[in-house]
Amino acid sequence: MANFEENKNIVPDYRIDMQGEPCPYPAINTLEAMKELKDGEILEVISDCPQSINNIPVDAKNHGYKLLLVDSDGPTIRYIIQK
Repeated sequence: MANFEENKNIVPDYRIDMQGEPCPYPAINTLEAMKELKDGEILEVISDCPQSINNIPVDAKNHGYKLLLVDSDGPTIRYIIQK
């Protein structure tokens, strides 16, 4: 894994806020959004579903996307994914 500390300051091209949405919707919507991005663009996903930590990173990897950051310090989980 990369040193995520250096990735905390990445400015994403797009952001989706999935707070209040139960799993699997954060993971499904993340994959749908990633399809719309151009290569190299970055998506930020905010989720408060604890199960998303098991889905979103695996889905991103399985679809060939680059997971730049998973920040679960607070009540939400923040994902930064690059197409």
